[in-house]
Amino acid sequence: MAADPSMPTSGRRPGTEVSLRLLGGFQLLHGEAPVEVPRGLQRVIALIGLRPGATRSQLAGLLWPEAPEERALSSLRTALWRLRQDPCCPLAVSTDTVRLDPAVWLDVDELVGTAARVRDGDDPRTAAGALAAGRHDLLPGWYDDWVLLDRERLRQLRLHMLERVAGQHLAAGRHGEALEAALEAMAAEPLRETPHRLVVRIHLAEGNAFEAVHAFYVYRDLLLRELRLEPSPAMCALLDETLAPIRRASRDSAGTPRRSPGHPGRAPTGPARPASPSRRNA
Repeated sequence: MAADPSMPTSGRRPGTEVSLRLLGGFQLLHGEAPVEVPRGLQRVIALIGLRPGATRSQLAGLLWPEAPEERALSSLRTALWRLRQDPCCPLAVSTDTVRLDPAVWLDVDELVGTAARVRDGDDPRTAAGALAAGRHDLLPGWYDDWVLLDRERLRQLRLHMLERVAGQHLAAGRHGEALEAALEAMAAEPLRETPHRLVVRIHLAEGNAFEAVHAFYVYRDLLLRELRLEPSPAMCALLDETLAPIRRASRDSAGTPRRSPGHPGRAPTGPARPASPSRRNA
């Protein structure tokens, strides 16, 4: 583990921020200078950042799950000794616990804190960076079990945060901001229905019936193509009132209903209503 050659390594400079970025890839920075960290030690630092309350035994078990406990603890002691030899070490080590130094800024904490402020009802306009926070996955390309678990946890946290931001803006009549947050959530998970439903609601609130219907059918086509599923009844119901005049006009223009071959007594209908799950394709 070594700092960039252009940076003095005689110790942490007063006032110099040390930051650890795990979203989008591992990066340890001392001020603006990147610190080179071997991959094995990256895993140790990353896990300590994500599990601030973990004991040494817990850390060792997650890092070396196949090794006997004593060997895993020995490997952790060796890794911590190597990290503490470097003046850029971002850790605070005690008898049984290891944490990031309190002065270290962690991007995951920024995402969690922003989501908490939104959840607690803060005005979404004051939640700086809510849309950009967590835009990148946690440690892409890493497949440790603990990484996969936290990656999904943070992904869900961000999706719910964006949807709440969109809902708050919509309730306040800020349709542009609401649409931006909903589209950000949609980009993060294209098959998730909630942001698509928000987009339809936003367009309807603005009086843009065409945009609302178009957004519905774009999502319906995507869902049918990828999963052979129909949108939920809750999403279909959003357009019932909008499409009702079209259906009535179609029935009126059709005149006297004609019997449909094979279906005695059934009259032809107007434009097809968005199907409910009971009409899912096989």
